[in-house]
Amino acid sequence: MPVSDEYLTYVVDQLECLGPVQSKRMFGGAGLYFEGLFFAVVADDVLYFKVDESNRADYEAAGMGPFQPFTDKEIVMQYYEVPIDVLENRDTLSEWAAKAVRVAERKTKE
Repeated sequence: MPVSDEYLTYVVDQLECLGPVQSKRMFGGAGLYFEGLFFAVVADDVLYFKVDESNRADYEAAGMGPFQPFTDKEIVMQYYEVPIDVLENRDTLSEWAAKAVRVAERKTKE
């Protein structure tokens, strides 16, 4: 799950449209936080946002799948790959990131 410094810097820069985002390296990848909420994962130079029933359909409609941290196991996490065209468009990225933050916020209240 390694993530390059260049890609991580690019993602954090793109997410400035949301506000100040902090990254924290973990297990070769990185977790992304907004106002203390863990809303995204970066692994193998791919960005994944937190999902639930409120936003999962956006990712499925774009043909994106869930984050699978272990290739040899069927474990999937509640994070889906962000399409490259979304990552490259700050307006759309801001919308998708805000939805992921709301999911993270709801999860902390459960």
